Amino acid sequence: MATTLTKLAREKAGRVGNRTLPPIALWLSAALIAIAVLLPLGYLVLRATGAGTELWSLLFRTRTLEIMGRTMALVVAVTVVSLALSLPLAWLTQRTDLPLRRLWSVLTVLPLVIPSYVIGFVIVAALGPRGVLQQTLAGPFGLDRLPEIYGFPGALLAITLVAYPYILLPLQSAVSGLDPRLDEVARSLGHGRWGVFRRVVLPQLRPAMAAGALLVALYTLRDFGAVSLLRYETFTWAIYLQYQTSFDRTLAAGLSLVLVVIAVAILFLEFRTRGNLKYHRAAAGAGRSPVGIRLGRWRWPALALCTVVVLVALVMPVSILGYWVVRSLSVGGDLWQTTGYGWNSVYVSCLAAVVTAVAAISVAFLDVRYSSLFSRLLERATYVGFALPGIVIALALVFFGANYATFAYQTLAMLVFAYVVLFLPQAVGAIRSSLLQLSPRLEEAARSLGRTPLQTLTAVTLPLVRPGILAGAGLVFLTTMKELPATLLLSPIGFRTLATSVWAATSEGSFVRAAFPALLLILLSSVPMAFLMIREKSNNDN
Repeated sequence: MATTLTKLAREKAGRVGNRTLPPIALWLSAALIAIAVLLPLGYLVLRATGAGTELWSLLFRTRTLEIMGRTMALVVAVTVVSLALSLPLAWLTQRTDLPLRRLWSVLTVLPLVIPSYVIGFVIVAALGPRGVLQQTLAGPFGLDRLPEIYGFPGALLAITLVAYPYILLPLQSAVSGLDPRLDEVARSLGHGRWGVFRRVVLPQLRPAMAAGALLVALYTLRDFGAVSLLRYETFTWAIYLQYQTSFDRTLAAGLSLVLVVIAVAILFLEFRTRGNLKYHRAAAGAGRSPVGIRLGRWRWPALALCTVVVLVALVMPVSILGYWVVRSLSVGGDLWQTTGYGWNSVYVSCLAAVVTAVAAISVAFLDVRYSSLFSRLLERATYVGFALPGIVIALALVFFGANYATFAYQTLAMLVFAYVVLFLPQAVGAIRSSLLQLSPRLEEAARSLGRTPLQTLTAVTLPLVRPGILAGAGLVFLTTMKELPATLLLSPIGFRTLATSVWAATSEGSFVRAAFPALLLILLSSVPMAFLMIREKSNNDN
């Protein structure tokens, strides 16, 4: 009897407002993760404010404002072009009778695995002053110079080719989930096809468009490789140059804070654009599969659009890289050394994927199963690192490591820590989605059989959400393979990856040395992308 009363008292003490309190270990791990995520931002603020009034004069000088104008012009242009390209592609591959539309739906997304600095290298190699196109046209036409590709046009082309899939992916999912009965009702009211699309379909696609545009804008804001190779000065390149050429890192920290403010403003704008409208069906019931819209005489222009996009964004980069790989073999390129760089990339990416997935489990579990103001704030805090460019995170950790954690400075542990801060939201989002689909009654049943919360988590919850954990780890692996600025600034001495190898070779204008590591990087990055696409297709089929 006494034992039963004690057990009831403990259960009552462990509940607040009929909600079970999470284990203390879960709270502590989540709090440590929050501190780790916010550490770079806090240090940047302290470093920049330590400059006093000098910081304000540096931030508001003409050059800084010019860099801000160039950065925002590129962000807006890439976002608008990517949106204009993704919307018709998503519609054609999901709702029409486009020939081989399932194949096109996959091929148009694959450029996501190509890093921006690889596309930048390909553009320079193909369209630059001594590129493949100029050499091809020099013989029969005597053309000795092509129009300038450096600057804004080259940066816009390079980033758009690798960023538009961030809008295309959510749009494809949104278009495939549209209820065709709404179209039929609008058509019965006398609206034409364009009127139905503008009044009925487009408003339903608004959340997907806003979410994808946010990712593209943040991707453009944080890009370093393409803008540096194509010589278009944005904040990321200016911060890197300031860090490399100046002993006083205060200006670099100040420029980083400006970049933080821009990123937060973009997040706020996306939140306001999203609005409070409801987009789900008002009544319960299964949706009907959409009927393919007949393109008629527009079939060939639509097919031409998909073909041109795939040729420019996927076939051209791989072909150019293959051409230069053959050239490197003819001059005796060191493929074994490149293979070593590939092993380094895979090794550090696997470490980052495992550590990030483990860290994300506590954040996602706390937010879904023990929802509170603290857990929601913690989940939102993880997006701080994702909103910041890699060079900002790396700069903050360089400052912190050189001054307060010299034992960890330029070690693999600090490099992996930077990856965790940068890519934690990707793992949290995937695991959180799996947890939301898992009924809590299974965990309650395990608790009723005498399992502790920790035993329930390890024996019941984690095996059931394993697909979400693997998906999150795959996303982290993919983005870690491509990450450049954090790897450049934080890698241990002598530790080179495929990303840093490509950047070093292209910075010196050596396309021969850059080709094989760039092609190997694309092939290795395609593995997690294929896994994610197969998993998504199986989920849709189910």
